[in-house]
Amino acid sequence: MHTAIIIGTGFSGLCMAIKLKQQGIHDFIILEKASDIGGTWRENTYPGAECDVPSALYSFSFEPNPNWVYKWSMQPQILEYMQYVAKKYDLYPHIHFQQELTSAEWQEEQSNWLIHTKSGALYESKTFISAIGQLHHPNIPDFEGKNRFEGDSFHSAQWNHNISLAGKTVGVIGNAASGVQFIPEIAKTARKVIIIQRSANWILPKQDRMYKDWEKKLVGRFPFLLKIYRNKIWLLTGGLFLLLKSRNRWLRKIYQRKNLHYIKKHIKDPPLIKALTPDYPMGAKRILFSDTYYPALARPNVELLSGGVQEIRSNGLLAGDGSIHELDVLIYATGFKAHPFLMGLDIKGSSGKTIQTAWKNGSKTYLGITTHGFPNLFMLYGPNTNLGHSSILLMAEAQSAYIAQCISGLQKNNWASLEVKPEVVKAYQQSLQSRLKKMIWTEVPHSWYKSADGTISNNYPGRTMEYARRTRRVDFGDYIHIS
Repeated sequence: MHTAIIIGTGFSGLCMAIKLKQQGIHDFIILEKASDIGGTWRENTYPGAECDVPSALYSFSFEPNPNWVYKWSMQPQILEYMQYVAKKYDLYPHIHFQQELTSAEWQEEQSNWLIHTKSGALYESKTFISAIGQLHHPNIPDFEGKNRFEGDSFHSAQWNHNISLAGKTVGVIGNAASGVQFIPEIAKTARKVIIIQRSANWILPKQDRMYKDWEKKLVGRFPFLLKIYRNKIWLLTGGLFLLLKSRNRWLRKIYQRKNLHYIKKHIKDPPLIKALTPDYPMGAKRILFSDTYYPALARPNVELLSGGVQEIRSNGLLAGDGSIHELDVLIYATGFKAHPFLMGLDIKGSSGKTIQTAWKNGSKTYLGITTHGFPNLFMLYGPNTNLGHSSILLMAEAQSAYIAQCISGLQKNNWASLEVKPEVVKAYQQSLQSRLKKMIWTEVPHSWYKSADGTISNNYPGRTMEYARRTRRVDFGDYIHIS
């Protein structure tokens, strides 16, 4: 039996493993469904895939990288960085590849978790740590006639690199985080790109560039300079956080004017400018960053249509404005299924209650890390820990250190189990929801930040500094511990 089992080898899973080692805990394994590490950075290989957080901040604080090629790094180098970290911290011996979690059951008498995988393997562990994440399952809405299309089609997170887009008419449904990255790339080779916009997005310029050789040599020789640069970026994210508070309308207007100026710099067609201007306040949905999207829309072979899709047909689609378009290839840039959390997994806690039953009226956690009724279960990037302004890796480091403390406490005190008290969860949730009501996310009826009932279930209402402070030290008085 293992001390801990971690599910997933994305950034959170790797960070968790490192924090366990730093606590002197080495009897753990990581279950990974694929044949290599990387999580979303292994899965998303579409053209132009890159991070929308500057690389100096989208990397571990304890493992700075002076060799980033770009200020905002692309997918191959991010994955390379993760592989480097996994090798440096000797994590590969702990990983069981091609072991996809299907179910986990808390065993009351033994006080441990029984974990099943798709291959039929069975594992036992004292603690169970989910590092699956929030954006894991590609989402293709149930469009009318979706299965009728006879051409090639795929989701952006499942990019088919065997299909050449050169000289073809390509339809793209969606224009959010992934779409604004790959659309400029495919527009370079496709005969025509038709974008079906469901809603406009606020997009700010990245001002990306390659690092100069002398810059990389300088931070390589003086690592503290990279730390200063990282902290500078982190402080700048505070400006974006202020946008997320409902009352800061004056600041929001400044940023919105900046965005409109950015649009008009590249787009001269008034109807297109209008179509690209969101009808909701900036920050209510995810703010995007791109230096190439608006210039791509100005290309003669790119067309943007508003109003979504009425129907998909065998040779194309009927757009929301009634126009008909013949397509060779159809690409879905329609995001991910963010709800319910731990989707498709049969996780049973005390008395055999499933987590989906326990959360049928909304996910209820403490710090997004633990939940009552599921002893020795911990979550990374759980409910209400997403950000709209900074690097999620800052949250992952705080959560991993907190969980490692919990597991160390179990061992040192010889406790059989650790379970957050229901009153602690209730008090935390009341405070959380009260704060979330004051955030800008409430001002749109639908977004992936929200559950079906309109509750904001994905985002944290504070800054990373606050979350790090709240998770710095475990208060074992918040927990029921059984010896």
